[in-house]
Amino acid sequence: MKNLFCCLVILGLVTSCVSKKNQVINQNILTLRDSYCKAPFQYNYATKIPSYNSDSIIMANKELRGIFSDQSILILNALNNLDEVHQIIKLKKDSSLSSQVKVLQLKSVINSRITIALTELDAVAAEFDCEGERVAQIGNYVDNLNDSRNNKMILYSIIAGASASIAGGIVKNEGWSNAIDISGGVLGAGFGLATLNPKGKKVEFIHQRNLLRDIWNEKLESPNFPPFIWYMYTEKKFSNKEKHSIISSMKERWLHYQFDDDKNAADHSVIFSDGGYYRANDLHNRAAMLNQMQSATRTINQNINYLLLDLDKLIL
Repeated sequence: MKNLFCCLVILGLVTSCVSKKNQVINQNILTLRDSYCKAPFQYNYATKIPSYNSDSIIMANKELRGIFSDQSILILNALNNLDEVHQIIKLKKDSSLSSQVKVLQLKSVINSRITIALTELDAVAAEFDCEGERVAQIGNYVDNLNDSRNNKMILYSIIAGASASIAGGIVKNEGWSNAIDISGGVLGAGFGLATLNPKGKKVEFIHQRNLLRDIWNEKLESPNFPPFIWYMYTEKKFSNKEKHSIISSMKERWLHYQFDDDKNAADHSVIFSDGGYYRANDLHNRAAMLNQMQSATRTINQNINYLLLDLDKLIL
């Protein structure tokens, strides 16, 4: 009986420690539940998206193709800088000092708009990064909750088996001894089966400013993205093969890898809602999707870098 009492005391102490740890974890989850990544000031961007009639834009400016790539021409159009470029080309035919000064002034106007575009890219990429880190943190907490629960069930199973063995040795009656052994085995098996919970625990996670929803719907229905960034996401000319836009290709990958080609499940996923109760797997999927969009956003810098190189060639 003394050994059985010791087992029960140990069980109580372990349970108390696990409970306190879970309280700390739950407090940490509350601090991560609502987004701290959105900007404190909401800028009201113009809602007009640049024209998607890319072939017509390129043909209307075909004289620029010897200097600029098609992508650069489209970016200049999106930034409303094509007029300045045409003026620079005309002024370059005049070598006077006044013409050179005007060229530099026009280039300054173009550079100013490019700088704004670059800061918009950095801001969007930074928010994707912050949201990804926020989701990853709460995902780790949920993993810890699930691991703690499983460890507790395993410990209960071991203690149940040990207690049954001790009690069976103490009880002299063979019938009672067998009953205790069987009960201990069933109880231990029950605790063991309790660890086989494939979905695990859920936590509430809120994201009313959902950066992934517009991407999934392929519609800019919120002020989450500046029009220039959205144009770069959705214009096919800026993708590798020019058959699908950046976000269209991203959506295909999400559907295949995150949702096992189940579009109905994806359309109704908590990931694209205002938030709700998440399981660990959904949190890890959301973190991966945010990180992928961060990378896709940063790759747009390559297109702008090529434009800057083309501009330098024009000026020099």
